[in-house]
Amino acid sequence: MIIDKSKRDPSEEIEILLRYGQHPNIITLKDVYDDGKFVYLVMELMRGGELLDRILRQKCFSEREASAVLCTITRTVDYLHSQGVVHRDLKPSNILYMDESGNADSIRICDFGFAKQLRAENGLLMTPCYTANFVAPEVLKRQGYDAACDIWSLGILLYTMLAGFTPFANGPDDTPEEILARIGSGKYALTGGNWDSVSDTAKDIVSKMLHVDPHQRLTAVQVLRHPWIVNRECLSQNQLSRQDVHLVKGAMAATYFALNRAPQAPRLEPVLSSNLAQRRGMKRLTSTRL
Repeated sequence: MIIDKSKRDPSEEIEILLRYGQHPNIITLKDVYDDGKFVYLVMELMRGGELLDRILRQKCFSEREASAVLCTITRTVDYLHSQGVVHRDLKPSNILYMDESGNADSIRICDFGFAKQLRAENGLLMTPCYTANFVAPEVLKRQGYDAACDIWSLGILLYTMLAGFTPFANGPDDTPEEILARIGSGKYALTGGNWDSVSDTAKDIVSKMLHVDPHQRLTAVQVLRHPWIVNRECLSQNQLSRQDVHLVKGAMAATYFALNRAPQAPRLEPVLSSNLAQRRGMKRLTSTRL
């Protein structure tokens, strides 16, 4: 990964990867080079591609497999949260397979460019970092948010795995205003399509991960204790139907680009753009200090 230092400071990302990259499901940082203008991050090679690509292309995908995938990712997020780290950008392109086995153990969480270690006095983050389809309602309100935003993102991912499409983005023609309004209201459907054959426990965990109130949303620990995770062997092996991968990801990409190009729309901002970070003069980490 090559980072232009004039566009963003990679010090926070490097620090997080050095501290927590030994976790088996977090991508490993192998080395760092800093030539003054660019920082080069040498990462573990991911041969298996994106999680959602693989799932949507599988001929067979069941609730039991979805539960295993969510369990692995949530265990990793729980570890980060226990260390005071919020990823803030959990989306399909940042969840990769290390190899082509398709085993949940080979999943890696990547791209910590917008990750943040909670250091504010009240434990809240303020900078609005998000991808359109995966942003939590409290991030949009700009009133401060915490680790619950990561659970919302995982809820979106789980919904997409089970339903075969995203809950708030219906297609490439959706306007940013429409998507943000749906997210803010927390309205989504759990009927029709796959939902008619998906278990009630699956619907329960989705609804609790996508609760519009972050204080009532499940934590990572509570997700791991939910019956849909704990009693995985009892879940159905029935195949879940899926939309074409290009259609699903196309809707995500089109909405994201529409959001960033819309007049006066909130932008994806680096961590150091926040007033809090600027006031505190966040430390810069170079290859010399490594």
